[in-house]
Amino acid sequence: MDKRAAGILMPITSLPSEYGIGCFSKSAYDFVDWLKEAGQSYWQILPLGPTSYGDSPYQSFSTFAGNPYFISLKALVEEGVLTKEDCDKVSWGRRADSVDYEKIYKGRYKLLRKAYENSNISENPDYQKFVAENSWWLSDYALFMAVKDQFGGVEWTKWAEDIRLRWANAMDYYRRELYFDIEFQQYMQFKFYEQWMKLKKYANEKGIQIIGDIPIYVAMDSADTWAHPELFQLDEENVPVAVAGCPPDGFSATGQLWGNPLYRWDYHRNTGYQWWISRLSYVFRLYDVVRIDHFRGFDEYFSIPYGAENAIGGHWEKGPGIDLFRKVEQALGWKQVIAEDLGYVTDSVRQLVHDSGFPGMKVLEFAFDSRDSGCANDYLPHNYPENSVAYTGTHDNETIAGWWKSIMAKERKLARDYLCDNCTPDKELHKCFISLVMRSSAKLCVIPMQDYMGLDNSGRMNQPSTVGKNWKWRIRKRELTVKLQKEIHGIALRYGRMNWSD
Repeated sequence: MDKRAAGILMPITSLPSEYGIGCFSKSAYDFVDWLKEAGQSYWQILPLGPTSYGDSPYQSFSTFAGNPYFISLKALVEEGVLTKEDCDKVSWGRRADSVDYEKIYKGRYKLLRKAYENSNISENPDYQKFVAENSWWLSDYALFMAVKDQFGGVEWTKWAEDIRLRWANAMDYYRRELYFDIEFQQYMQFKFYEQWMKLKKYANEKGIQIIGDIPIYVAMDSADTWAHPELFQLDEENVPVAVAGCPPDGFSATGQLWGNPLYRWDYHRNTGYQWWISRLSYVFRLYDVVRIDHFRGFDEYFSIPYGAENAIGGHWEKGPGIDLFRKVEQALGWKQVIAEDLGYVTDSVRQLVHDSGFPGMKVLEFAFDSRDSGCANDYLPHNYPENSVAYTGTHDNETIAGWWKSIMAKERKLARDYLCDNCTPDKELHKCFISLVMRSSAKLCVIPMQDYMGLDNSGRMNQPSTVGKNWKWRIRKRELTVKLQKEIHGIALRYGRMNWSD
């Protein structure tokens, strides 16, 4: 990030498409073109991994695999392995502005299985090359998913002991018995990778860089944990000793119990952080820039005893600190990382972000908390350092219009006073807040698409600690207007953040 620039946060799931969820279809390419014409240089997305219960991209069955939901069915029709009639027979949900995950789950995998069976994939040299080059993670992942389906989708911790603990005879048995199910899983990963890399190449050629996103932790119910228990704080029966979360605070009196297995950092240190180097090396094939969620966990992490009902009994433990990132840089060279350093930030976290050289994040919605209204507030735009990435809000926040409605009157006054604006109607204020962020010193500004559109909380992507109503918002094709594009272009031009690439 060597110049002032702007980008838009827009999840793949939120793109328009005919088949219930955004994917790597023509709409994704059209959106890249739209971004380019709007003067944008970055497209930030959410994690691309296969999602589990709750549909959260931050709880995935694998840190390496891609979500089969994103495979373009139209592309498979063009290949001749599906027909349009096959796709049209499936019920994708009633609303074009919302994802119906239950219908997607029931409909997509049947179609993908049919495509696999029609593909004669084993004779495809590109597929063979992909499987060979990615066997270090793909072999375990494909077996994991095939066995999971065999056991009715239950968590691997509830599988039969022999395969749960990966006894050699059980591994051999399931690889034989589930051969075609395993190959189907590998086929889906091949199509995901093939289609995503084509889309990424197109975006890069248009001067659009992809900002990817990875959670610091992996899910307990994941191929990563099952295949490599030595990486995590598990006992001899592969049961967690402690799990991740965050302590009680002003938002939650009992804290947050995430349930992810914690890393055995002494093991990682003794191996020279090889797993982390492999992980980051792989994701930098998928993305140009990587945002690491919950960056403070590398400094200190909150450890909660396994089996606890909430986070009250947890405590802080020391993480790997800068040593991890020094080893990563030695192995991979300098990489573009965004450190998600939000929440309660200690001096040691600030020092870690500073020592890493990575830009941290600044979120405007945090700036006008009446409990911290002084001019030294780190989230007030005049305090943003150049080496930072500024947002109106993130996927976890209210939309800027929804936030404005929800805050207290004295906080609205603080914001109005800061803006020196008592005249702009509430329904237009989102534009003022976007401009406020854009004229800050932050090298990069990323605005959620919902904020450019001025949507209320009906467009909110996620409300933390809730299940069943998140990750659903989608934009309608007709909402990607030329008028909106020109407004965004004008903002990028006005504040010196234009994409001038050919």
